[in-house]
Amino acid sequence: MSFLERIKERAKQNKKTIVLPESFDIRILQATEILLKENIAQVVLIGDKSEILKANGGLDIEDAIFIDNNSYDDMSTFVKRLVEIRKSKGLTEAEAVEMLKDPVYFAVMLVKMGLADGMVSGAAHSTADTLRPALQILKTAPETKLVSAFFVMDVPNSEYGANGKFIFGDAGLNPNPTSEELVEIARCSANSFEYLVEEKSYVAMLSFSTKGSASHPDVDKVVKATQIAKETLPDLNIDGEMQLDAAIVPEVAKSKAPDSDVAGRANVLVFPNLDAGNIGYKLVQRLAKAEAYGPITQGIARPVNDLSRGCGVMDVVGVVAITAVQAQGC
Repeated sequence: MSFLERIKERAKQNKKTIVLPESFDIRILQATEILLKENIAQVVLIGDKSEILKANGGLDIEDAIFIDNNSYDDMSTFVKRLVEIRKSKGLTEAEAVEMLKDPVYFAVMLVKMGLADGMVSGAAHSTADTLRPALQILKTAPETKLVSAFFVMDVPNSEYGANGKFIFGDAGLNPNPTSEELVEIARCSANSFEYLVEEKSYVAMLSFSTKGSASHPDVDKVVKATQIAKETLPDLNIDGEMQLDAAIVPEVAKSKAPDSDVAGRANVLVFPNLDAGNIGYKLVQRLAKAEAYGPITQGIARPVNDLSRGCGVMDVVGVVAITAVQAQGC
């Protein structure tokens, strides 16, 4: 069973409600039809029901929940709650009303108020416009120091990782994490891997150096992160710094890092910066024909995930299914 099929099955076992604010995008509506037909999640679409149904091209989405943020009966409750959440920033009721005219802000408030279990956006919004409302309203999860983003990579016919399954982090959010931030990315990514992939995690802190083979401040950052992780997270299977081949190829690991329990078996790859992470996942996606699911966020109090603006319909289905499974764990 593929990663996505397993995730779908898990989503069906305890169905959650996921809000999709971009109801004007045909890809979202096509995905909604699949999600409802396969019973993966209940879907909330933001906007006027008649307008959405008129523009949907004959799709069967009648079983979705339609909520129009321009005529919502309980908007006054939402406004008061948003003002309370943002009182330290001096938000006024008039400003809250304007904010909630934005479908993404309104969708996040549905999650905050317990009327939805998670939110997926980004097909037509930037990452910033998707995640800013979530960080302002939902905030970070307890015990979380940093919100980060990862991709689940499912590489076909691969003997590496967990039968070709990896998490690449951070590949979507933090441009140049510090050593301390890399530790948090590693911790959260390992937890996400074990929860979503249902396999034991082995975390490699990637670099262009393996165990001192090169000297550079960029290498020092990864070395320091590895040291901190080993001292503060003794139960985490983590090692570094190491090059990608040493991290995943057993034969290379024997020569480059023979004393490592992680080298040659890594399935969680922590990249030193967003350049490397973003380039890495796209290379694997395009050249190895891997399925790439994400960016999936970790560290927000409730599941909110960001789609690529170049996403396809099945990408939307996959991210919604993952969001639903994340919601099961909240």
